[in-house]
Amino acid sequence: MADKPIRVLLVDDHQVVRRGLRTFLEVQDDIEVVGEAADGAEGVAAAEELRPDVVLMDVKMPGTDGIEALRRLRELAHPARVLIVTSFTEQRTVVPALRAGACGYVYKDIDPDALAGAIRSVHAGHVLLQPEVADALLSQEDQGGGTGRGSSLTEREREVLGLIADGRSNREIARALVLSEKTVKTHVSNILMKLDLADRTQAALWAVRHGLTS
Repeated sequence: MADKPIRVLLVDDHQVVRRGLRTFLEVQDDIEVVGEAADGAEGVAAAEELRPDVVLMDVKMPGTDGIEALRRLRELAHPARVLIVTSFTEQRTVVPALRAGACGYVYKDIDPDALAGAIRSVHAGHVLLQPEVADALLSQEDQGGGTGRGSSLTEREREVLGLIADGRSNREIARALVLSEKTVKTHVSNILMKLDLADRTQAALWAVRHGLTS
């Protein structure tokens, strides 16, 4: 299993961007580009058929954009982890994408080696957030209140939440706390339910805001 390459799907309406990404990624021993799509709807259909591990997706595309595609991808039986690759830096563009389920975002001018590292990190279960977007999300979370919700967490759930904020995957959390991955998944589900959060990204931000990081 350790030798299996990370299966990547490219979703961008610019062919030159897809070609450039494919050219670089195909020389990576541990990454395999399994398909391409020119818009969000094609991307969702391709993801359902190909079952990639990671989707690299633009936000602004004609027809079905990246945010709507993210929502649809989350409904699939085998949802992939999505890394937004965008030229748009405005919070009004990137924040909704993260809210919709993206595991992080990078800019299209990212260094190629950094992009490969980002793919590996997202595949491993980590969340990638640029500081300015993290600040925006934290600000929104503050406006929504909810500081007192943390009192309902058990001590073990607080430990798990702190490790989520440190960017640990479920497997890494299980090893750190000497638990099974199934038990960690249960803890994560309970944390999201108790804090009324949608995903690990929001959980990580909640933990940062309330001082649960190491």
